[in-house]
Formats: sequence, C-alpha cells, structure tokens
Amino acid sequence: VKEASYTRLCETKNILTVNGQFPGPTLHAHKGDTIIVNVHNRANENITIHWHGVKLPRYPWSDGPQYITQCPIQPGHSFRQKVIFSKEEGTLWWHAHSDWSRATVHGAIVVYPKHGTVYPFPKPDAEVPIIFGEWWKADVNEVLQQMLSTGAAPNVSDAYTINGQPGDFYPCSKPGTFKLNVDRGKTYLLRMINADLNEILFYKIAKHKLTVVGADGSYTKPLKSKYIVISPGQTLDCLLHANKRPNRYYMAARAFSSTPGLEFDNTTTTAILQYNLISDPSSPAIRPSLPYYNDTSSAFKFFGRFRSLNSREHPESVPLNVTRMMTTVSINTFPCTSPTNASCQGPNGTRLAASMNNISFANPDIAILQAYYQRIQGVYGTDFPSYPPLVFNYTAEYIPLELEVPRKGTEVKVLKYNTSIELIMQGTNVVQGIDHPMHLHGYIFYVVGYGFGNFDESTDPLKYNLKDPPLRNTAIVPRNGWIAIRFRAKNPGVWFMHCHFDRHLIWGMDTVFIVKNGECPDE
Repeated sequence: VKEASYTRLCETKNILTVNGQFPGPTLHAHKGDTIIVNVHNRANENITIHWHGVKLPRYPWSDGPQYITQCPIQPGHSFRQKVIFSKEEGTLWWHAHSDWSRATVHGAIVVYPKHGTVYPFPKPDAEVPIIFGEWWKADVNEVLQQMLSTGAAPNVSDAYTINGQPGDFYPCSKPGTFKLNVDRGKTYLLRMINADLNEILFYKIAKHKLTVVGADGSYTKPLKSKYIVISPGQTLDCLLHANKRPNRYYMAARAFSSTPGLEFDNTTTTAILQYNLISDPSSPAIRPSLPYYNDTSSAFKFFGRFRSLNSREHPESVPLNVTRMMTTVSINTFPCTSPTNASCQGPNGTRLAASMNNISFANPDIAILQAYYQRIQGVYGTDFPSYPPLVFNYTAEYIPLELEVPRKGTEVKVLKYNTSIELIMQGTNVVQGIDHPMHLHGYIFYVVGYGFGNFDESTDPLKYNLKDPPLRNTAIVPRNGWIAIRFRAKNPGVWFMHCHFDRHLIWGMDTVFIVKNGECPDE
C-alpha cells in the first residue's frame, strides 16, 4: 500500500494505491482455495484490507475492518492475511476498511469454479472487470475530516469512474476513457463491482441487453435486463452478447438517489463498447437512455427479479425454523455541545449520526475480536437489542424530534452456533428516509422478502420467497421500507454488519455479531 500520483479532471494528486495501481490488482482463485496476502503499509496513514464477500470460515483474523477484527496496519508495518475461500464462486472484491481509504484502495477478486467443474452457463469468450468508483478532486481524507469537523454531510464526489476513468463527458478525460473492444458474435462475462463510497448506480449499454448469471459470489437464475442496478458493496456477473451492428456504443452509469432534496453527484460516467472491424472507429458512440435518478420502481423491479440458481450442482437450503430479530436503520442527529456552530452544521444546528436499533456504534480502542478471544473486559457490551427499543410509526411523514437522538455505544449481538436467524431491517424516516445497502461480513444470506412502509409481522412473511431467494452479502433496505434476510450462524467468530454508504458507517450505522463456537472441532 503506497501513494501514487494520478491525474483526473485536469488535476493531479497523490492517492493511496496497492502496488501503484488504481483500481488495484485482481486476485484470482478457484473455489475452495486458500491464498496468502502479505500487506506492507508503505503509506503515511493506517490501513486495513477486507476481502468483501469471502466468508473466511472460522478465521475472522483476516477479515479486516479496523477495531472490529484487528487494529490498523501502521505505516512501516506488515500483516500476513490468510484468505480462505469456501463456497464462493464468481466475482467478489477486496478493499480498504479504514476511514475512507477504500475510495482508491480496492480491486476485484475472481473465484473460478473448482478444478474439474464448469460454469453453469456457456463459457464466455472473454472476461472483463467493470469496476465503478467515485473520484474527488480533493484528498478523500480531507473530505472525511471536513465531514467529521462540521457534523454535516460530506461534499459529494466530482465524478464517477469506470475502471478508474471518468469518461468522455468530464473535462480532460476523453483520452483515458475505458474502451472494451469486442468481436461480433462473441460473448463476454462482465464482472461488475460497485466500489463507490456513497452512491447506488444505474448502468446500461446502448442497444444491448445483459444477462445476470451471478451476484455477490453466488450463481443466479439467468436474468435478462436492459439495465442493471448495483449498490456499493455489491457485485454482479453479467453476460454480454455482442450481437448488434458493429459500431461504437456507450456504456454509462449514474446515481440512483430516491430521497427528495438529498444532494448527490448527478454526473454520468461512460466507457465505450467498440466492435472490431467497424468502418469508422472515430464515429460518435451511441448513447443509452438510463432510468431517471429517482426511479425507485425500476430499481426495485430489477432487484425483485433475482432468484438463486438452486440447481443440483448448486443446491440451496433456506432456513425455515428461524429466530426472528428486527433492527431499525436510521439517520439521526446529536445535539450540539460546542460553543460555536462550526462543528454543528447538521440539520437545525446538530451533528449528523446514524444508528441500528437506536444505537450509534462507537469504535473501541481495542479490536472486538481480540477483546472477545482474550476475554478483555470493558471493550464492548452485549446488549444490542433483538427488537427496536422504541416502537413508533417508522415511516411516518413527520416524526417527533425526540426520536432523532440515538444512544452511543459499542453493543454487539451474541448468537449461539447454528442458530437460524431471520433479520428484519426496517428503514425509518427519522431525519431523512434513504436507501441503505447493508453488508454482513463472514456470511452470505438469503433475501426472502422486501417491501415499502412498515414491516407487518402477520402478513408480510406470507409473501416470502422460501423456494429460491437470492443469496447476497449486501442488500438494499428501501427508503422507508424493509428487507428480510435469513442465515445460519455456522461461522464462529466476530463479524461486522454495517451500511455500505461510508458516510453512514462512519456515523454509526453498524453492529457486530459474535457467533459462539459449536461443540465439534470444526465448529
């Protein structure tokens, strides 16, 4: 991990990279492999690396989130991480998990089928990573520090990127625009990763459809679509059939932002799909028509069509007898305690915060995994509630101001080994309703249902998909809505759960599951 100089949007700055590359190098593995990564911190700031979507069975030591499973790797130090692949197959990714370093410290993980097995779809002619990112002209650490010092929302990014490049419609960017050259009649597997810090994206290729065949390191039933939606933290495997008239076609991505009045980066990043042997390689590329930025119907229509493959070679087993838990996910505020308003620029002179079940998570000074394993007292509490401590109309248009202030704390939820959990995540309209991409470390979970409004315990479970629900490691809680996920607590260790909007993670929309050991040696 070291700094390197990069020029984007007419300006040059130093960014944090791995091996000088942005995006960083791709890791390749086969299902069931174990790889060793030696991380050397040659930068001037602390760093950790997380293997997003890799379950690391019984080995949370390499998971990476700072002060959850490890202390950060300090400048000049190294950390040897054992990355254990088990059932994952498809596209995952790695990224920094300290402060906002992951803006530039990230890259793809490609997990091929086990030796001797094949894809559950025709083998593509080529595979191409498509990594979405956000770019600030300012140093991202300065953007983060300004957010922390003012108590307000962070400045939005200046551009989105595809494979590190903003594309034709940003200043000084056209020469570097990513181009994908294809042969007519061939099929390409696009391995898509949303490495944005704070935005869900719509993505489309002009005149072409995509067939989704995998998500978050698990196969899906084929899903054809004219566009895709992908949140920070999510990955998609999409087949592109190059079957159109040879020409130049834009692929484009822009934000999906459903919250009225919420500031966001309303620009569009592009790359070019260029057929080989076209008569005029300089001809203008054809533009796609993307869904409108606040098109909630199109976004969740896409998510609602996902189904796990659930085949003989890739069987699924959805937990049926479950222990139900519920958590609210909310934006909050803390009252101002500063004599000046410089640090209280949130709504009505407050400081913005976020919470799960009305607890705004506070990072400890010692990693929770270390404290748990070594029985160090006073680092965390075990009182994360199984249900919201405050029951109210979560999605009402007007919510009493006294409900805006959460409790600050480092509370975890302890689970017995092999407990089958159903977790309802309920979005609220406290301060401001917004979509939340929620990520659980160490697990992949079934998304058995979702809806808008308040979850109804008597009627909503009747509509669950318990036959072939999609498997995800990151799933979006709709603005003022809910999702229901299920998983078996069969991976002992300390596992972080958080919103993958990094501003919400910093504000405290996090918790930790501690899964206890079972009775057998492999538990």
